Amino acid sequence: MAKTSIVDREAEHFGAMAADWWDPNGASAMLHKLNPVRLAYVRDMIDQHWQADEHGFRPLEGKSALDVGCGAGLLAEPLARLGAQVTAVDAAPELIEAARTHASGAGLAIDYRACGVEALGGQYDLVTSMEVIEHVADPQAFISALADRVKPDGLLILSTPNRTAWSKLLTITLAEGFGQIPKGTHDFDKFIYPEAMRGLLAQAGMQVVDVEGIAISPTRGLHLSEDTKLNYLIAATRA
Repeated sequence: MAKTSIVDREAEHFGAMAADWWDPNGASAMLHKLNPVRLAYVRDMIDQHWQADEHGFRPLEGKSALDVGCGAGLLAEPLARLGAQVTAVDAAPELIEAARTHASGAGLAIDYRACGVEALGGQYDLVTSMEVIEHVADPQAFISALADRVKPDGLLILSTPNRTAWSKLLTITLAEGFGQIPKGTHDFDKFIYPEAMRGLLAQAGMQVVDVEGIAISPTRGLHLSEDTKLNYLIAATRA
């Protein structure tokens, strides 16, 4: 079992994007488009799992959340606004510094740490890790480390590109080829089928409760869909 999920070259690649991470037109522009879609799914799963009021502003009040591979805080900040006590980790110290600066300016108290999930102790009500597993050294070890951080009655939510020709075309050939995503961000060989992800989660003692795709269209842009060919979100609880 790998001692850490961190791949140094991946951390360096994303760390180099820290300066304009919060610029919706910068190198992380695609993440800014993707984040509202992911957040809508996270909110829906929160409401379902804890039978929360879907119209409430702080469904995570009194709960803890861990965001792994947090970047500069695009998801961690909304989780804090939803009421959670948030811990967020990333392998790139540059991103953690940018995250701390942005959160301070927004008046949000988030515990940011430059480390891998394996360095953490304790457990959390909600654990999220978005577009991260395709960048780690050992996916099974990483999933197991995430599962260890989930409370017995907690919820784990992941997102990742699917391992399809469509995903390769849009994510690598087009998005990276035309500069919408920095070149070298993705390695198609590390993309994971939903069924393979189910297997990784099962091996870690987790049970999948929901899978939903992220699709794209000219009229709707990126949106939640039953179509998982491009990208998908997956929610799991302890088996």
